[in-house]
Order: sequence, then C-alpha cells, then structure tokens
Amino acid sequence: MRWLYRYPLHFWRRLGPGLITGAADDDPSGIATYSQAGAQFGFNLGWTMLLGYPLLASIQEISARIGRTTSYGLAGNLRLFYPIALLRFTVLLLLIANVINLAADLGAMGSALRLVIGGDERLWAVLFGGVCVVLQVFADYHRYIAVLKWLTLSLFAYVGVVLIVDMPWPEVVKGLFLPHIEFNAAYLAVIVAVFGTTLSPYLFFWQSTLEAEDVIANPAAQPLLVAPEQAESEVKRIRFDTWIGMGFSGLVGLFIMMTTAATLHSHGLTDIQTSAQAAEALRPLAGPLAFTVFALGIVGTGLLAVPILAASSAYAVGEALNWHVGLGRRPREAKAFYATLACATLIGALMNFTGIDPIKALFWSAVLNGVISVPMMFVMMHMATSTKIMGDHTIPRFLKSMGWIATGVMTVIVLAMLASTLL
Repeated sequence: MRWLYRYPLHFWRRLGPGLITGAADDDPSGIATYSQAGAQFGFNLGWTMLLGYPLLASIQEISARIGRTTSYGLAGNLRLFYPIALLRFTVLLLLIANVINLAADLGAMGSALRLVIGGDERLWAVLFGGVCVVLQVFADYHRYIAVLKWLTLSLFAYVGVVLIVDMPWPEVVKGLFLPHIEFNAAYLAVIVAVFGTTLSPYLFFWQSTLEAEDVIANPAAQPLLVAPEQAESEVKRIRFDTWIGMGFSGLVGLFIMMTTAATLHSHGLTDIQTSAQAAEALRPLAGPLAFTVFALGIVGTGLLAVPILAASSAYAVGEALNWHVGLGRRPREAKAFYATLACATLIGALMNFTGIDPIKALFWSAVLNGVISVPMMFVMMHMATSTKIMGDHTIPRFLKSMGWIATGVMTVIVLAMLASTLL
C-alpha cells in the first residue's frame, strides 16, 4: 500500500517551474477576466480555455527549454544575440506592463481581504507587497520556491467553489466543444482579454529565467550546451512539468468562468469588472461559503503572482544590463536586482493611493502585454530554432509547429485588440 503515498509524492516532486508559472497565470487580474467572461457570456466561452491550453503549454515549454539549454533567460539571450534596440524596447514595455499589473493585483488582494475581514484595502495592498518583497529578498531560494509551489494549492479554492455551486453540466459541455461565436465588439474584447491573459509575456520571461536559475542553484545541473548527456531527462521533466502546470492553470480558469456563469450570468449580473466585484456578487447568490472561498482564493493567487511579476521584471532588467541576478543570490551579491524587484512592487502598491482607474490600468496593461507578446514570441521561435543559440538542442518539429500556431493566433488577437481600440 506504500504506492498510495509514494506515487503522489513522486508526482509532486517532479513539478516545479511549470507548475508555478501556470498557477501564476491565474492571478487576480486573470480571475477578473475569467469572471467577466462567465458573467457576460455564460458558458459560451469555455472553448477558449480548451483551445488555449496546447498553445500556452507549447510556448511555455519553448521558453523553459531556452533557459535550461543556455542558462540565460530571454532577456539575457536578447542581449547576447539581438539588436540592443529590440532588447530595450521589450524590457521597457515589460517593466511598465508588470508594474501596472502589480498595482491591479495588489489592489484586488486588498479589496478581497477587506470584503472578508474589513480594514483599508490600500493598506492591505501595501502590506501584501511588503511581505512579498521581504520573502523574496531574505528567504532561502530553495525554501522560497517551495513556498511558491505550495501556494499553487490555493487555486483549489476555485475547484471547491464549483463543487458548492449548482452547475448545469450539459451547458458546460456544450460551451467547451461547440464554440458559440458572436461578431460584435464586446464578444471580441472578452476573447482578446482571455487569450491576452493566458499568453502573458511575463510568464515567458519568468519560466526561462527560473530554469536558468535552477542550473545555477543546483551544483549537479549544467546548461545543456555544456552537458548534452542531461538533455533527455531534462527535456522530459520540462515537458511533464509544463504541460501539467498549464493544464492546471487552464482548468482553474475554466472553473472560474463556470462559477460566474452559473451564478452571476444566470441572475442577469453581467457587468463585472474586478475579481473583488465577482466575489462580492457571489455572496447573495451562492452563499457565504462560496463567497469566502472565492475571496480568499484571490489573496492566495495574488501571493503567488505578485512575486513572479516583480521577479520577472528584475530578471529582465538585470539580464539586459548584465547585472548579477537571481533569487538564489544573497542581497549583497545582487543589490541592483533586488532593488529593482522591491521598487517595482512598491510602486505597484502605491499606485493604489492615486486616482488611477484600476479598470483602465488593466486595459492598458493588456494592450502593452499584447504589444510585447507578438514580437517576443517571434523572437522566442527564432531563438529556439537557432543552432547558434541552442546548438544541437533546437526544438523538435511538433513543438515548432505548435509554437508558430500560438504565435499566429496571438498576432491575430493583438491586431483585433488594436483594431477594436482604434475603431
């Protein structure tokens, strides 16, 4: 009977950067997008999560392979092999988008906690930001990554909500496998938001740098360019980790859509703009338990996503400027890296004290992410297929095909988003 606990433990140990990255995709801003999709269009957008899964998993596996093969993240490879103008453009827009996203996520966490226990949501936002910075700067790297990994379990809150709410399963299945298309601006905008949330540039940067960081932190690991004998086992680990992690991410996003579709949409509440609004609207419809679980899930996912947003910013800036970078380094060894991380988080927290409209901030963050994602995905595909960068470890044909399909889909989505913005 030992297999009853040995196999789950073995399964858990095989998961790492891919699981953490996938869970971070369901940040409070993502929860707001999925809630809006379910509230506004019911179960009709479930197919987007099904379609998005292989595209997201493929592009994240590619980013992970780049980091593990070269021991550099995306910004580091941009600095070494591409024009400096492209590097500066990409990193600057990523930094701006991430700070806006940090502000929105910290604000959503503060609002959610206020709904549960009261208090000033802006002060809660600052407190959450401070806790995240302290853990990133002073916690041991391996212990901190373990904390992030365990925080992914907070997403099971949304599995619990689905079990609490009465769910019309035939409608759920229909929405998954029979796409309902409407040719109007509102429907297009939500589809753009869902795919834009799913294929976010900060996730590309984070997973590639985390794989590179693991090479540095693990004495037995070496870049695949140097130790090709490690390639077979590492590629298998990356694929398993990434596809499981992204599958978990997509499933949770689908559960959030299902919850708001079965409660808010069915009662005519379609104007949901934030994750906190979705939680509050659930209280009279699904009961206090569903409300509390949904609200605390926002806090849990925020505690996972905020550090990743801040760290991906610091990694990108640090690699671009050739600093010493890495959460595995002590603060005195990477002062500029940790200062960038702390400043990004602090600015994001303090933005909640300004008069900036969080809804508009999220919109422009999505626009910036879209502007970055398309050229970045083209560059990633070039990196992953270049023997100059990857040596003998260029990506196989299937992954190349999926990566180009993902890039093409995202290009169409971003063009549609820009067209709907200008018209």
